[in-house]
Amino acid sequence: MRILLVEDDDRFADALATALRRHGHHVERARSAAEAQAAAEDAARELVLLDLGLPDLDGVDLLRRLRADSRIGIIVVTARGEEAQRVRGLRAGADDYIVKPFGVAELEARMEAVMRRVRSHRPTARGTSTYGPLDVDEVGRAVRVNGVDVRLTRKEFDLLNALVRADGAVIGRDGLLAEVWQTTWQGGARTLEVHIASLRAKLGDPGLIETVRGMGYRMRTL
Repeated sequence: MRILLVEDDDRFADALATALRRHGHHVERARSAAEAQAAAEDAARELVLLDLGLPDLDGVDLLRRLRADSRIGIIVVTARGEEAQRVRGLRAGADDYIVKPFGVAELEARMEAVMRRVRSHRPTARGTSTYGPLDVDEVGRAVRVNGVDVRLTRKEFDLLNALVRADGAVIGRDGLLAEVWQTTWQGGARTLEVHIASLRAKLGDPGLIETVRGMGYRMRTL
């Protein structure tokens, strides 16, 4: 795998790059946001490991810029482990989030999962995405499963679209309530559960939307 490691800590970066190369990966290092943006333009790059504590730009701002330009896999690798920071990173476009310190085996597993999601999520026509058996037309607000139209309510479509755009990453219940219903009211959790159950039934595969206990929901890894 061709990896861009964005990390300004020389000691940590050297150790991680060495470990990844031993596992057969090609690793290039960027020490700043400016270097990262230039290096990310390489079309052969497959995955970015991104530290948030960069000297020239907040890592979340860099994450947004990278995501705006590319569907490349991005895993945040940081010491910022607070829930608010994780939610901020995931909502900015990260495919996954791992907190230092961590084992290389765990990172490898997360990298493999992200790349499966990235490769299965293929953009087609403008505003249309394919995720496994799903075709989601964001402009026309239409959904097809294995080529068959599925009729969804407005909120069901918004909910499914949010999950599909997350490419298999977990979205917390609060995040879904804020994005789809524009509320963080705790009583909305029941409404969310009802809509998830309805979506599962209409999509014909209850396992396509997974519940991650204590966290939220995600599309099944393909």
